[in-house]
Amino acid sequence: MQDMIVRDLFRNVPTETLTDVRVQGWVRTSRESKAFAFIELNDGSFFQNLQIVVEESAVNNYADIMKRVTVGASIECVGSIVPTPEMKQPFEMKATAVTVLGDSPVDYPLQKKRHSVEFLRTIQHLRPRTNLFSATFRVRSVAAYAVHEFFQNRGFVY
Repeated sequence: MQDMIVRDLFRNVPTETLTDVRVQGWVRTSRESKAFAFIELNDGSFFQNLQIVVEESAVNNYADIMKRVTVGASIECVGSIVPTPEMKQPFEMKATAVTVLGDSPVDYPLQKKRHSVEFLRTIQHLRPRTNLFSATFRVRSVAAYAVHEFFQNRGFVY
């Protein structure tokens, strides 16, 4: 089994199907019908989410699992990464197994809508899961690395 990170998938977009792939992260959104469901998964490594297609016929205990797959839940998915050049996203995962690693409370505060910075100040532990703070932390990381590298290359000690 091959563990994949969302960032690596988007940076090296697969041109052919990758089988037996495992991804882990938290649910950003989920849409469910009787026969299949769409889950958007984010592992914090990249700005975009990985779309996972879960078909009822391919996953054991589909109904029980999908009841627990709510926004903020931590999940692990095993399946195949399939290129979808004609769709909005360049690829998607066809899941053969979904495991809920951590349930999300019913009153989980982050939803798909945009939240104000004032509201996000009240939930400091969840701020890195928002697009605003995720992007800010990435820029800060790159800037700090560049400053440290600049001084290290010139013989300075931190």
